[in-house]
Amino acid sequence: MSRNYKFHNPSGVYFVSFATVYWIDVFTRQAYFKLLAESVAYCRKEKGMELFAYCFMPSHVHLIFRSRNNDPSGLLRDIKKHTSKEVLKAIKENPQESRREWLLEMFERAGMKKGNVGKYQFWQHHNKPIELWSPAVIKQKLGYVHKNPVISGLVVNPEDWKYSSARNFNGDTTILEIDEIGFLDVL
Repeated sequence: MSRNYKFHNPSGVYFVSFATVYWIDVFTRQAYFKLLAESVAYCRKEKGMELFAYCFMPSHVHLIFRSRNNDPSGLLRDIKKHTSKEVLKAIKENPQESRREWLLEMFERAGMKKGNVGKYQFWQHHNKPIELWSPAVIKQKLGYVHKNPVISGLVVNPEDWKYSSARNFNGDTTILEIDEIGFLDVL
């Protein structure tokens, strides 16, 4: 991993993106989205994650967050590890999953390429963290996160994407609660 893609300030606010191996559209079923949301909610409640924005796409995730425990890489590790185990289990057990064999084969193929992976690799290993050091940079990344489903052609308006904090900014906490970031109100 490049030096540019590390958490240099453990107490900083970060924008991260991470994707499934081969950019596979795994999150196409509500049950899989729910597992991802539950993992993030758990880290927010129990592991000191301050979540300021999120967007779960079919093949990748965007988060703006901070670790109250000064361990942002540990938070991401926990989210990715737990989510991969739970989603793989759900894929295996879902009788409606028409792509089960193909998905498992792709995750297994990715796992064989890495010596530090068990049987399956679900997520790509990098997170590409970018520290957000000013209100202007936070505003830019927040716009990027919320416009991602629009740019991808999945919805017309950012708040129409069910798995995005754009809905939270309109008062809807159905999927996840987010934390207030002090200086966003001046933007």
